Amino acid sequence: MAALARNQDQGMFSGINVTPLVDIMLVLLVIFMVTARLIVSQTLPMDLPRAATGSEQQIVFSVAMNAAGEMSVDSRRVANDQELLRLARERRAQSPDLRAVIHADTAVSHGRVVRVMDLLKQGGIGKIAFGVTPAALEAQAK
Repeated sequence: MAALARNQDQGMFSGINVTPLVDIMLVLLVIFMVTARLIVSQTLPMDLPRAATGSEQQIVFSVAMNAAGEMSVDSRRVANDQELLRLARERRAQSPDLRAVIHADTAVSHGRVVRVMDLLKQGGIGKIAFGVTPAALEAQAK
């Protein structure tokens, strides 16, 4: 083999064997592809609202939660999670392109917000956004 021929004077190989390098790179590529797929699948999909420029109106299912644990849908108080799920299913049946906006107080736990998101998805509402107060308006209110 010409690539593996020994130099007679020094007893060293004069060629480079790239097979181990290629093997390592292929293993790293497979690991990267698998972990990238896991990272992408664990994110929460959100569809943020856009400004309407035409005559078409967007119907919004507004869910508000405060620090005391009270919840309301479109300014009507909701007693429990089952009622929220029922309302979401009813509104989804009326409007197939229904979007939900969650307005949660900063003191509401993350788990509670995720629970409401899960209930909305069970109700058939897949487009969910979060309502926030812009920082400039918040500073003026104080």
